[in-house]
Amino acid sequence: MLQKYIKPLFQNKKKRKIIFFSIFFVNKYEVRTFAAPNWENCTLTKKINIVDTLSYKTVSGNKETANKKWLLVDAEGQTLGRLASKVAFMIRGKHKTNFTPHSDCGDNVIVINAEKITLTGNKWEAKEYIRHTGYPGGQRVLTAKELMAKRPIRMVEMAVKGMLPKNKLGNAIYKNLKVYAGSDHNHEAQAPETVNLDSILNKQ
Repeated sequence: MLQKYIKPLFQNKKKRKIIFFSIFFVNKYEVRTFAAPNWENCTLTKKINIVDTLSYKTVSGNKETANKKWLLVDAEGQTLGRLASKVAFMIRGKHKTNFTPHSDCGDNVIVINAEKITLTGNKWEAKEYIRHTGYPGGQRVLTAKELMAKRPIRMVEMAVKGMLPKNKLGNAIYKNLKVYAGSDHNHEAQAPETVNLDSILNKQ
């Protein structure tokens, strides 16, 4: 194992001969070598670190090994954009040590009280949501206030979806989001864990 390290170091190319050397094992991960033309005077010192290859092996997560959890987020009094960025952070899986960009390794997030979110400034009247029916003249425009009155959960869903990848992976990750207008949800069997959004902010 040490031959590939030692041989190039102790070959005297000028005199075309191998320099004598001695090896001292300091510990499991460190080897110190001393080389000299003779055993009396040491002329070269080289330190070689031997690292256990399993200690730095990268773990790549996937959907089967993601170990998904169910998290509960209360949207009451939360600003829409800040709430959406933290929720997208969790369902994307970026708060995990085995985060893998090309796989669905995030957690399932349940958002309750979506009808009680807040917007800053005059966005309730100025912010517009535009869609098109597909027919000529079918463009429809709703303000944030009108959309909240019509479909309270839609604002949170659209905000989070806009922060996910625009591909098939983003569509799969979006299915991990469950939004409810009130405080009741249908996932008591999953025993979701309540999450403090301030702690998620510190991890970003």
